[in-house]
Amino acid sequence: MASVKTDTIAALATAPGRGGIAVVRVSGSEVKKVIQEILGCELQPRQASYLPFRHVNNEVIDEGIAIYFPNPHSFTGEDVLELHGHGGPVVVDLLLQAILQLGVRLARPGEFSERAFLNGKMDLAQAEAIADLINASSMQAARSAMRSLQGEFSKAIHSLNEKIIHLRMYIEAAIDFTDEEIDFLSDKKISDAAAQIVNDLQSIQSQARQGNLLREGITAVIAGAPNVGKSSLLNSLSGKETAIVTDIPGTTRDTLRDYILIDGMPMHIIDTAGLRNTEDVIEQEGVRRAYREIEGADLILYVVDITRDCQPLLEAFNDRQIIYIRNKIDAINSAPSVDIKNNKVVISLSAKTGAGIDLLKQHIKTKAGFQSETDGMFLARRRHLDALFCVESHVENALIQLGKNASGELAAEDLRQAHLALCGITGEFTSDDLLGRIFSSFCIGK
Repeated sequence: MASVKTDTIAALATAPGRGGIAVVRVSGSEVKKVIQEILGCELQPRQASYLPFRHVNNEVIDEGIAIYFPNPHSFTGEDVLELHGHGGPVVVDLLLQAILQLGVRLARPGEFSERAFLNGKMDLAQAEAIADLINASSMQAARSAMRSLQGEFSKAIHSLNEKIIHLRMYIEAAIDFTDEEIDFLSDKKISDAAAQIVNDLQSIQSQARQGNLLREGITAVIAGAPNVGKSSLLNSLSGKETAIVTDIPGTTRDTLRDYILIDGMPMHIIDTAGLRNTEDVIEQEGVRRAYREIEGADLILYVVDITRDCQPLLEAFNDRQIIYIRNKIDAINSAPSVDIKNNKVVISLSAKTGAGIDLLKQHIKTKAGFQSETDGMFLARRRHLDALFCVESHVENALIQLGKNASGELAAEDLRQAHLALCGITGEFTSDDLLGRIFSSFCIGK
């Protein structure tokens, strides 16, 4: 396959700084020129050669391993050269400067992966999985990203797309027979195909939601009146002394943030100022910020002191995702417990001793809809979920048109829109702006 790009790019492919090894990657039409000028010899494809790396004035910069990958059998689909040298920043800089003097330019963030996508070496979902694998925050996230990189997510999308295309073709063919006495649109073959599409879509959505939780996690806000144990709960969940804990009401006046993993699911925890009316201007601002965080949270951990009376249960937010926590059971010698009535979850625990924290973590996962078992899961991004939601909407509209409205033309159009939304996931139909946003988030050299 011919390369989409013609200029040649280079970058450090390993992390910057000092290390045992540094890898400089070069890709493009001038790779053979770089090989001759820097190495002074020809390289056998895909064979490691131990050689000196030279400056244009023939001065030796470093020595190490050189590997040449001719197009199209390379990561980018272009000629690629990798130079494995010593991991010192000065040495790497000298080597890059020597390469850049040969008409090569520094690569933009993600440009190697972008070229791999543009040259058909991988689809967009696989390219995104590279960044997700690098940034994986847990073993489960890394495994799921690897499944996406190996194409499991893309295969599921392509399979669903093929079924949508097949149903759309059948419907459009049936439209041509509207003058006949036979009603092709009521054929059981169409209803069975539509039902299979719905089942496959639901399965992909479920896996994608789990993968998105692995990648992005949830934001949980700890809220409640002053001195009920919010900061103690933050410390207990995070396993370290993140927040200052005192008996003085109003100790926390600003938001405190921490990051933990619950069975591989990332959770951003925010501790907030105690909710109360106060004349203190600084504390008023803290309360205002607390309500702002509550409004934007995925989950609210509302804490009350089990030893106090007359503590309302945040009635204004009953329609939100809330776990009510009755704290300080250690003060009354009570055991941890869970009470669930009408989808309202109330957990009794001790943030001070840690009793009941495991119960809380389990119900946090339940509220988030997270499953610890990750077999078959692939990592998904928010844009993937949005695209699948769009597909679901169009498929549902198509079923309505095929049902009570008996409109094959409108059903076919909805299926066409569903097809385009799926193609946007793999990058078959993708705007340049979207590509720019995606690949600019990658690290340089990848």
